[in-house]
Amino acid sequence: MAPSLFTLSSPSSTFPSSSTTLKPFSSFSTKPTLSIHFVKRPISVSATADPPPQLQTFWQWLQDQGVVSAKSPVRPGMVPEGLGLIAKKNISRNEVVLEIPNRFWINQEAVAASEIGTVCSGLKPWVSVALFLIRERFRQDSQWRVYLDILPELTDSTVFWSEEELAELQGTQLLSTTLGVKEYVQNEFLKVEEEIILPNKQLFPAPITSDDFFWAFGILRSRAFSRLRGQNLVLIPLADLINHSPNITTEDYAWEIKGAGLFSRDLLFSLRSPVSVKAGEQVLIQYDLDKSNAELALDYGFIESKSERNAYTLTLEISESDPFFGDKLDIAETNGLGETAYFDIVLGRPLPPALIPYLRLVALGGTDAFLLESIFRNTIWGHLDLPVSRANEELICRVIRDACKSALSGYHTTIEEDEKLMEDENLDSRLKIAVGIRAGEKKVLQQIDEIFKGRESELDELEYYQERRLKDLGLVGEQGEIIFWETN
Repeated sequence: MAPSLFTLSSPSSTFPSSSTTLKPFSSFSTKPTLSIHFVKRPISVSATADPPPQLQTFWQWLQDQGVVSAKSPVRPGMVPEGLGLIAKKNISRNEVVLEIPNRFWINQEAVAASEIGTVCSGLKPWVSVALFLIRERFRQDSQWRVYLDILPELTDSTVFWSEEELAELQGTQLLSTTLGVKEYVQNEFLKVEEEIILPNKQLFPAPITSDDFFWAFGILRSRAFSRLRGQNLVLIPLADLINHSPNITTEDYAWEIKGAGLFSRDLLFSLRSPVSVKAGEQVLIQYDLDKSNAELALDYGFIESKSERNAYTLTLEISESDPFFGDKLDIAETNGLGETAYFDIVLGRPLPPALIPYLRLVALGGTDAFLLESIFRNTIWGHLDLPVSRANEELICRVIRDACKSALSGYHTTIEEDEKLMEDENLDSRLKIAVGIRAGEKKVLQQIDEIFKGRESELDELEYYQERRLKDLGLVGEQGEIIFWETN
């Protein structure tokens, strides 16, 4: 197999799965990747002692509607992130801080009950809710007016970055993903404009633009709750003001859907504090422990300094032009993988267990191809857990290292230059995100390269399939010596 059979390709532009305020609201799951083919702004409001008038109006509306009262343990207020929830009293761990009835949820049911419910019935959940948000935003008499007035015009999500700002992400997987997401959203807008908006102008109080659609997308991406019982996607006013803390290391018990009472069909969104909070402090939760910094930047517009938030995705593929494509695909699928496999490499953590066996499978050929025969079908994955041959092992090391070097050459700064920039306390928030992302990716790529460099240095010391087989047959000793059987 020639080295030229291994190439890099651009990530897919399909809409990547994103977590909005808690969990993904779409079933799409494409990730930013380094593809290796074998054979082939929070709310921009200054912190003040008194909340802005819109926030006071919103809080009063919630009180008038009976959602909150003077005894509520939290209130909305100004915090460093923009808006947040502030404890009015000391709050215990796992104490309920909010309960929002479902009549105040913005979800598919709210859309269905509105004047645009019929025309939105066949749309993706997020698209229908996005159109609902835009329409209500244009209506001065909207029942959601006081809530919409506190929503930001944009966030620091990379989706809203200028071309100049995006240029700081040169070489990163996040840049490719961001451009893919923007293309996806734009295409969804053009489709819904043609099929829904223009044929039903009478239902919309003002022309809807691409910018409006992106605004709604950003709101849902950064604020909507998912992974809730019976709910694909839901905005929950007041609860969506809860901010994230990197110091909270559990997602458990922060929220749930429950019945409003024994004889009531209504539902409540119940929000708990995962940690104890003193009066006057901000109530915070953990958005998602599994998200990488790239995902945090794309969804919310921030990153963390924790090393385990830095990740890089390797994409491996069994090419259809591979002469053993059918056999390899069958083996991959039997072991829970497929024609294409994605492996997230996290800084400071071991490689995913299935990565090396899959690499060996995809690179399998030549004199090692006998392992693809049906007689080995039930045992081959066990063989792939261990080195197959020197040629196979050398090939996967060379390919991965070449891919890492190629990816590293795409950045316009070094890790040292990035780290020096990060020392500037006055660094623009978006530039800080860009610098953190590219430095993190490069560190992971260097880690991957070092791992396979180490494997290369051990090629002569490894035990390969043929040696293991001879030992099993008793023809070779533990030290590699040939055993001669004496005969009488």
